[in-house]
Amino acid sequence: MRSLRFPFLFSQPTNLPGTPRNTTPRRFSATFAAAAAAVGVAAVAGVAVVSQNPKHPFLQNAANFLFPNHSSPLWGSLSLADGSAPVVEPKSGVSFPPVLGNSLRLLGVGLRKKSILGLKNIDVYAFGVYANGDDVKKFLSEKYGNLSASELKDNKDFNNDLMEADICMTVRLQIVYRKLSIRAIRSTYEESVGSRLQKFGGSDNKELLQRFTCQFKDEYKVPRGSVIDLSKERGHILKTIIDGKEVGSIQSKLLCRSILDLYIGEDPFDRRTKEDVEVNAASFLLK
Repeated sequence: MRSLRFPFLFSQPTNLPGTPRNTTPRRFSATFAAAAAAVGVAAVAGVAVVSQNPKHPFLQNAANFLFPNHSSPLWGSLSLADGSAPVVEPKSGVSFPPVLGNSLRLLGVGLRKKSILGLKNIDVYAFGVYANGDDVKKFLSEKYGNLSASELKDNKDFNNDLMEADICMTVRLQIVYRKLSIRAIRSTYEESVGSRLQKFGGSDNKELLQRFTCQFKDEYKVPRGSVIDLSKERGHILKTIIDGKEVGSIQSKLLCRSILDLYIGEDPFDRRTKEDVEVNAASFLLK
């Protein structure tokens, strides 16, 4: 039933931090047993109410009683229907606002890792992918509006159209690695964006790549906590913003597509993020 659908869902860790896998406590205290029994009785009494309203205070109170220090919903997914609570990337602990500006909704968060000499992976930055829901409906509802959520999941055409269409989207990067330099970011994008430009547009795009990477000048510092926004605006204009300062703007559909492909394409930096973005973008069409 669509009335029970949570519009914005995010993958969550399968284990609570510090909890061993496949272990079961041998005994429960009498107090906990009594509390669990009380909650069980209350749950039976409140089933009819909760089934009509998944956000009913009954469910929230039960969750708070059993897990007072656990902020994530018990069903393992996060709803952004209210658009108020920040979303935490679980591996880095970095949080992202659910909304940028007045229109961009957070669809997924992830982590960019980088291998050093093939021996060690470091966490470089956490990232969040945002999109304008009205744009998604405007450009994609005619083609995909009659499909179910399950039909849209892992639909390559839907994902490609999401990147190709003139939809306002932003990828926000939050630096995690303390020793990261702007030169390293420039070098990484020369490699990763360069390969995408060649993939989608052929080899004759060196000038476009240089126009993009030269925005990351040595004078900019990116200590841990720095924020970089790669913002795709209407007309396929890519704006690069470092800690709130716009450092460059390039109009290129090919460049916009290549940037998005890094995060939600066939071979993304974080596959879990891509899956979340697809599900949550599809939810705009189901409203």
